Formats: sequence, structure tokens, C-alpha cells
Amino acid sequence: MKTIDCITYFNEPLLFELRLNILNNFVDEFIVCEAKYTHAGRKKELNFNINKYEKFKHKINYVVVDNEPEDLIDVITAKGPKNLIYRINAQKRIFHQREAILKEVKKNNHDDWVIYSDSDEIPNLENLNLEKCNNKIVIFNQKLFYYKFNLCLADNNWFGSKACRIKDLISITHLRNVKTKKYSWWRLDTLFKKEKFIDLLIVQNGGWHFTEVKSPEEIYKKHINDEHHDEFELTGINLDDVKNMIKNGYIHYNHKADKKDLNKRWGKDVKVKLTKVNEESLPEYLIKNRKKYLEWFD
Repeated sequence: MKTIDCITYFNEPLLFELRLNILNNFVDEFIVCEAKYTHAGRKKELNFNINKYEKFKHKINYVVVDNEPEDLIDVITAKGPKNLIYRINAQKRIFHQREAILKEVKKNNHDDWVIYSDSDEIPNLENLNLEKCNNKIVIFNQKLFYYKFNLCLADNNWFGSKACRIKDLISITHLRNVKTKKYSWWRLDTLFKKEKFIDLLIVQNGGWHFTEVKSPEEIYKKHINDEHHDEFELTGINLDDVKNMIKNGYIHYNHKADKKDLNKRWGKDVKVKLTKVNEESLPEYLIKNRKKYLEWFD
């Protein structure tokens, strides 16, 4: 039985190197998929360099997506709000990139396990034996960090990385969208809703979501140039705001606010304080190699 770890890649060399070292003892193959287009549809240079990871090179399967999806909506002729069309097209590009991962995954044995995460989500596999796991779906409840490896958003559940055997894999996007709730055996709607499962394992202490572990300039550029994330543009958050957020340890985003109320969820007046955590809650590799990542600790 193999365990295959899958991510889409934009330009996250720091986190990818960390991922390799944390998961190496548990993962047989790392599928890394990079596209020549951003989610906004802009052409981009390929950033991934497999030669930087000589120690892990034999495990890395690097996949390049060099074309756009065929079903993109024409922004010029389409009716409806432009920002909505941009978001729909961004989702289509994400799906297209994930389908390239699916093709590679399907080349393996149907009893092998596949884990899918965003590139900044790292599952904790220390206390989980996938070979003995009989659940159809495994979801990792992860701690959420911002800016630094030890700045955590307390009391927040982040269900990021998700896993299943290849024989139970419908698509990567379907796996990503599985509901993070274990339904009772008598719930008949689980027979008709593909995102609802009875046979579900939620792994507590399931890993780490290291989001926005970048320079202020990189964070600002990411949000201002990606139609999939247009919150900075809509709320007027600028580069100086981002620098202040990092310096003072807070975020302009309330995860618990109503998603439909942008003003309460995002904005300059929204300030959610981050907590400096005990480093024992971090990956063992990160603790042992703290000096190597010193600039990314608060």
C-alpha cells in the first residue's frame, strides 16, 4: 500500500521543503502540480525546481498544466456581474489543475491512499496508520497559523487536508468539498448527497495550516492579483495595513462571522488577535530545526 500526498503549487518553496521533511517517513509519492496560468488567467513562469530537493527527488512527481480549461466563460460577452464571472473561471482553473492530479493518482493501485491539501496545509500522520484505517474518508482537523510558525488563531478548527483510498476517490475537488461532519447511520440523505458521509474519520491534532507565511509584499501581491481572493481590493486593505497586521499580530478576517456579511468578515476595522503558541504543538522537525527557520518565528 502506498500513501500519495498531492498539492497544487504556485510558488511556496519554504513550505514545500518543510512539507517534504515532515511527511517523508509516511509518504511514498509527492505529486506536485503547477499550472502555467494563475487562477485569474494570467500567464506565469513555472516556479517549481525539483533540483532544490535532491534528497526527495525520487519521490516527487512533478506535473505541469500548460493549457486553460475549455469551458471558461467569455467575460466580455457573458451577462452578469464581472467579479462573479472571474470567480467562476478561477474555480474552473482550480478544478482543471486538480484533474491533472487525478490522472496521475489513478495510475496507482486502487487500495492506495491519496491525501489532498492546499500547499500550506500539512497533515499530521504521526499517530495515524492509514493501512489499518477502514474509514472511507479521513479529514484532518488542523491548527491555523498566520505569518509566523508560532502565531496561531486560537479556538478555530481548520479542516484542510483530506484523504481516501483511490477506489473511493470521485475527484480531487469532490474530496476537497466533503462535509466535515460525520452523519448518523439513519440519515437517508447520505445516500443521495455525495459530499455527506457516515463512514468518516476526523483526526484531531491533525496537522498545521501555515497560511500567509510570506513577506508583507508577497501577501499583498497574492491578494490583489487573484480574482479568487478579491477581499483586499473590496475592503481597501493596502500594503501598510498588511505590515501592521504582521507587526502587531492580528488579522483583518473573522472566520466566525457571517460569510454573507463582508463588512463583519473582512475589513480594516476587523481585528482578530493571534496567539503565540507553545512550540510543542508544532511539527517535531520544525522544533528541531528552529534555527533554520528563525525569521519565521515571532
